[in-house]
Amino acid sequence: MRRRFRAAAVVGRASFALAIALASGCKGKGGEAGEGAQGEVKPVVAAQTIVVVPQPFTETLGAIGTVTPRPGHIAVLSAPAQGRVANVDVATGQAVRKGEPLVELEPQTFAAARQSAEAALTAAEEAAARQQRLADEGIAPRKDAEAAKAEAAKARADALAARRAEQLATIRSPITGVVTRVSTALGATVDPTQSLVEVSDPFAVDVLLSVTPTNAARVRPGMRVAMSAGQSAGGEPLGTGAVAEVAGTVDTTTRSVEIRVRAPTARRPLRIGETVFGSIAIVTRPHSIVVPSDAVVPDGPGFKVFVVDSAGIAHEQPVKIGGRTATGVEILEGLSAGDRIVTFGAYGMEDSAKVVPLDAGKKPSKPDTADKP
Repeated sequence: MRRRFRAAAVVGRASFALAIALASGCKGKGGEAGEGAQGEVKPVVAAQTIVVVPQPFTETLGAIGTVTPRPGHIAVLSAPAQGRVANVDVATGQAVRKGEPLVELEPQTFAAARQSAEAALTAAEEAAARQQRLADEGIAPRKDAEAAKAEAAKARADALAARRAEQLATIRSPITGVVTRVSTALGATVDPTQSLVEVSDPFAVDVLLSVTPTNAARVRPGMRVAMSAGQSAGGEPLGTGAVAEVAGTVDTTTRSVEIRVRAPTARRPLRIGETVFGSIAIVTRPHSIVVPSDAVVPDGPGFKVFVVDSAGIAHEQPVKIGGRTATGVEILEGLSAGDRIVTFGAYGMEDSAKVVPLDAGKKPSKPDTADKP
């Protein structure tokens, strides 16, 4: 019994040692095989791809502006002489017709001034006639008659101005349009240096865009401008205009240059004071490499795209970008016509990833792992 027990113990120890040795060997081989396999497996990503083809690209310059009255179609009115406002007949935004009263001044002041001027004219004319008779008779010098005649002429001009001022005491609109500003109030004392009311023709308006002096140097009259309502290109489309003129000076307040745009084909009437965004077409290049915005990925200080080779493997490709639009980016360097690139799915893509084509407009679904251990 003791001999059998010793033999069984020896066999057991040998078997245990062999098992340990086999386990160690298998583990080493398995670990090496696993690492090798892991190094060969590429991540698989579902993404959309396109083939790059040359196409026209229009470089645009975006600017925010305001609808303003066109020069020659705006009237700024003031008092004919100093007086007091007796009545304000209109409000800002009100439509008025030519000849309609806007502001009325107290008539008594103007009537008194007219009467005084007419009395002075009568006295001056009588004095001129008397001096002329004396000069003709040789009693008075001829120069006195000439001086009296000049005084009469001056009095005649003053009387005419007083009559005209009395007529203009009721300030009327010289054009049919809209009141764009009222800068007086009932009972206010006004004089000819003050602007009281402004009337503009709502059908003769322009858009004034503000750009930096550097960008203004790139703009020329005649360039097309795509306009939209609001402060961005994504607003309501308003139609297409053209640059009429580029200001030759810089605004001292905003430090910007004004670009006047004519908008004859606006889809709806533009309101004076409305904010408009204009995209000025600076230059069009007929054969450019243009890719969707989704394809361009920031990469440190620059940008990159993912080019897919014939085996479906994506490779990082640094690119130099040029102009941008709302949907596309011009590529100046790094891509050629015929390259297949990743569009939707480029963000988060890894270099050397396997790309599985994704139908346009369809986002990748989460992988089904229910049957996987």
